[in-house]
Amino acid sequence: MLQEAMIAHCAPTLAGIKTGNLFSVHTEEELTDEIRALNGILTKKGLRLIPVKKAEKYTLVYLYRPKKLRDDLDSPEAADILEEKGYPCKNPNCCLVELVKHLEKDEDFPHEIGLFLGYPPKDVKCFMKNPCEGVRCSGCWKAYTNCRKAQKTFEQFKKCMRVYRKKAESGRPLEDMIVAERDE
Repeated sequence: MLQEAMIAHCAPTLAGIKTGNLFSVHTEEELTDEIRALNGILTKKGLRLIPVKKAEKYTLVYLYRPKKLRDDLDSPEAADILEEKGYPCKNPNCCLVELVKHLEKDEDFPHEIGLFLGYPPKDVKCFMKNPCEGVRCSGCWKAYTNCRKAQKTFEQFKKCMRVYRKKAESGRPLEDMIVAERDE
């Protein structure tokens, strides 16, 4: 169940061109064993899969690349947004724990989540201020700053999703579709 959902919703992250993706799965039973088994494959290639919010009939799951997340959250703009929202910015793992808390307790959806998905901090900040004002284009996120770059990224993500869908339909196993993180 999770593998199919990851291929359908997380191809750019699996391909190594996006920091992370969120997706929800309809759940009647606990996903812990399936997530643990998938992490056995994913961690070897530089990815992690964690449930971030459980509801009665669904679980919101986050697939991400820890190194990319660290780099994204290290940006001064991202750190400012997170600090303003009460996140411990020095450690991405602590920030992730804080995000899970916000998802659980906040009345409103924590829109800073865009930083955990690799969205440009300037766009996340603009969205948080006023989601309707100043939008220049939209796709995976609402872009307020660099529309041309955002549109190029949106197209890259769409193409990646099509390629991964075709690979899955032809029977390619998930493990063979994951681009391993390169050592730097």
